[in-house]
Formats: sequence, C-alpha cells, structure tokens
Amino acid sequence: MLLIILNVIFCFSFIGFAYVNINDKDAYLWVTIYMVAAICCGLAAFKLYFPIIYLVAIVFYLAYAIKLFFAKDGVRDWMTKYKSESLVQSMQATKPYIEQAREFFGLLIISAALAINYFAA
Repeated sequence: MLLIILNVIFCFSFIGFAYVNINDKDAYLWVTIYMVAAICCGLAAFKLYFPIIYLVAIVFYLAYAIKLFFAKDGVRDWMTKYKSESLVQSMQATKPYIEQAREFFGLLIISAALAINYFAA
C-alpha cells in the first residue's frame, strides 16, 4: 500500500514538474523526462511494472546527471566555485549553475523513484 501511495505522489509530482517546464527553452527535453517518469510511476501505482524501461531510463537520467555535474558552470562548479549558493533563492534561474544543479537533483529524484519501482518489480 505504501508503494502505491508513493507512486501516486511521484506521478502527480512529475506531472507538475513537466507542466512548469512547458515554457522552458528546452521544454522538449524536460517535459519528456518528467512525463516518462510520471507514466512509469502511474502504471506502477496500478501494479504494472516495466523493469527494462526503468533500467533504460535510469541509465539515461544518471548519464545526463553526470554530464550536468561535470559541465562548465555545472554542479561541481556550484559546489566549489560558487560555494553552494542557494538553489531556491528565486524561481528564475538566471545563473547557469543554479539551473544545472536543479536539473541534476531532479534527475536523481527521478532515478530514485524508478529504482524503487525496479526493485519492487
């Protein structure tokens, strides 16, 4: 029962995250990323599991997260050069390292949600 509730929460959260990315310059990427996760979690709430899809998505999301971590003005720079400046200071990410750090953590959250479903399957 807890897994069903968790998947419903993740599903609606990821749909919301996709919605707020509609006006982004790279909406095609982020709406797709969040909607794939939302669909996977929504189906898992009905006990429909697709472990291969979870693995493929997790590999893609983690590879992209690694890219964001090491990119110029990426997460590593945010932690070292910019001293982990607050990610929630403004919803307008005017600094590239803030945007990339937010995207990085979003990818980790999605990967964790899909990993939970992978092991539940």
